[in-house]
Amino acid sequence: MNTQMTPFIEYLESLGYKVELNNGDRIVKNYNNAEEALNSLYNGVGLRNISHSGILELHGTDVLDFIHRIATNNVKHLPKEGIAGTIFTTEKGRIIDYATLLNFESHQLLIASAEFKNKIVSWINKYVITDNVKVIVTENKYSIFELIGPQAESFATLICGNIVNQLQPNTFRIIHTEGMLFFLAKIKDIQGRIKFWTISDDENARRLTKYIIDNKGIFNFNFVGEDAYNSYRIEQGIPAAPYEINDEINPLEAGLMDTVDSKKGCYIGQEVIARLETYDKIQKFLSGIEFLEQPSPEAIFILQDEDGKEAGSITSYVNSLKLKKIVGLGYIKKNYLEPDKQLTAKDQFHRTLPVLVKTIPFKR
Repeated sequence: MNTQMTPFIEYLESLGYKVELNNGDRIVKNYNNAEEALNSLYNGVGLRNISHSGILELHGTDVLDFIHRIATNNVKHLPKEGIAGTIFTTEKGRIIDYATLLNFESHQLLIASAEFKNKIVSWINKYVITDNVKVIVTENKYSIFELIGPQAESFATLICGNIVNQLQPNTFRIIHTEGMLFFLAKIKDIQGRIKFWTISDDENARRLTKYIIDNKGIFNFNFVGEDAYNSYRIEQGIPAAPYEINDEINPLEAGLMDTVDSKKGCYIGQEVIARLETYDKIQKFLSGIEFLEQPSPEAIFILQDEDGKEAGSITSYVNSLKLKKIVGLGYIKKNYLEPDKQLTAKDQFHRTLPVLVKTIPFKR
C-alpha cells in the first residue's frame, strides 16, 4: 500500500491539493472545480494520476507465453514496446480482472486494478509450475499519468515532440526531454478511443507535473480527480473494478470481447466463453440507468419489473456533473433492454425508486 508520502505526493500537497487515504493509497479525489475537470475530459485534455493501480513487474523468459496461455488475448508474440489489453478469467469464464500488458523486452509490466492486484498475483502464481515466470509487486516504484480527451494527442506533442505522431496505437517509447525521462504509451481504450500514459519514477513525475503546469498554454487542461473521473466513466459507460468488473460477470456481459481472441486456442475459461458466444446464451448486458428520484446514500439496488420479477442490478451510480441527473450502470436482463423502459430499483432496506433503462454512453 502506498501509505508513505512520496516526493510526488508531497509536491501535490505543496500545490494546495488535498491528499486523502483511499484503500491504503494516497490519492487526490478532487484537484479543483470538478465541472472544469469534466469539461477538459470532454472538450480538452485531462490528466489523471493512476499510480495507485495494481502495477506488477513480470520477469522471466516464459512470461509472454504464460500470459498467452492463461488469459484471453493473444500476447505470445507481443513485440518489444507493444501493449495489449487482456482479461484473466476463472474456469467458469468469470472476470478476475482486466489488465494492460506492456512489453519492455527485459521484463513486462502488468497494470491491473488496485482492488484485484493481490487476486491477480495469486492467480498467476497458482498456475506457474515449471514456467520461468516471477511476479514482483511494486510499491512506489512507478508513477503513471493518464491523458484523456480530444486534445490529448496535441497536448502529448507539446510535452514530447513529434515522436507522438510516429507512435502507433498500443505501443510506447522512451522520452528524454527537458531534463525528464519517462515512457510515453499510446493506448486504444476499451471503447476504441486513444489515450496516453506517461510512466516514470516518482521524481520524474514531479518534474513532469511542474513542466505541464508551466507550459499548458492555451489548452483546456485540468488535473482530474477520482470523483470527476467517476462521473465521466459512468456517463461514458466504461466498466470498472470492482463494480462492473468482477467474478460475477463474464467478458460478453461487460462488452469486453475486443480483448478476447477466439482464434488463439485455449486459455482458462475459454470453453465456457466460447459456448456462451456460439449459442447466444448471454442473459444480461451492461447498460445505463437513470434515476427518476433521489436514491439514499450507499444504497445497493436490484432491479424489478412491474410484476416484481428480477430484471437486473445496479453496479454504480453518480450525480452526473454533465447530465445534471443521477445516472448509473448496471447489468440488465436482455428482455428488458428497451430504451426508456421503466423498472423499479429496490434497495437493501426494501425501499423502491423508479428508474429508466438508457443506452450508453449517456446522451444529454
